[in-house]
Amino acid sequence: MRHATQHADVATAELDTALRGGPFHIALRAAIAARGLPLQRVQHHLSRYGVRVGVTSLSYWQQGARRPQRPESLRAVRALEEILQLPDESLIRLLAEADEHTAARRPAVRSYRSLIEASGVLDRLLADLGWSLDGGLHTLGHHERVRIGGRRELAGRESHHIVRAHRDGVDRFVAVHHGDPGCAPERMRVHALENCRTGRVRLDRDTGVLVTELLFGTRLRSGDTFLFRYGVEDGTAGISREYVHGFGFPGGQYALQVRFDPAALPARCHRFAQHSAAAPRSGRQELPLSGVHRSVHLVEPRVRPGLVGIGWDWE
Repeated sequence: MRHATQHADVATAELDTALRGGPFHIALRAAIAARGLPLQRVQHHLSRYGVRVGVTSLSYWQQGARRPQRPESLRAVRALEEILQLPDESLIRLLAEADEHTAARRPAVRSYRSLIEASGVLDRLLADLGWSLDGGLHTLGHHERVRIGGRRELAGRESHHIVRAHRDGVDRFVAVHHGDPGCAPERMRVHALENCRTGRVRLDRDTGVLVTELLFGTRLRSGDTFLFRYGVEDGTAGISREYVHGFGFPGGQYALQVRFDPAALPARCHRFAQHSAAAPRSGRQELPLSGVHRSVHLVEPRVRPGLVGIGWDWE
């Protein structure tokens, strides 16, 4: 019995040290060991929180072979903090700190810490509206038009969605807008442009996240398709250097067009992709700026989870 008590004390001490100094995978491994839970049980507990993570992924996380990066994975990390009886944000903090040096090497891009914080805020705002990232809708097509103003700012954007319901009773969509650093979401405006009207609005000033209900005025049945369009007036931040869209689920076609004010034309434009916010960028391709329309665009025939965007240089 004394040996078992000593073993538990050692495990607890290792956990305390790992939570203070990291890295994330050591802290996760120490927490699982301290609670004496096999990975199958951890997976079972996560499923009770509505989070699906494979045993293989959990094993990779605690070995340091992979890091939780997608929104679903970050929700799993927060659930793990409760399941493993850890202080709030203890594991999330280690994830953010571990990647700050990587983010610092990326010019004019939000840091990984800011994206993690925004993910947590988004979870809270969506929960306040009773909405999940899936929402009962599958995206068949999403065409997005972004306007860059004369001050080189993100002036606004317009989104046209084509969706199909995969369960009965869906009657709304929640639009998410993440402004550039320094933005003021309380000054932004969301306009319902076609086949919808605005409902409740939630925002977070620190992260620049704005979410708005778009109400369809009808309840869709499973298999029904629906088209709607909305716009966001922003213009509240400083110089914009890129526009990025994240996808949590696979879907249909995505098209992004960025149009520039004639008084503020960039020197160069390019497209890029990322498997996650922490992953290196790939698929860089120069985009010629149309002299007539002052715009560039990209088309993804079928989106996959991750991020895709267009960046530009002013000099």
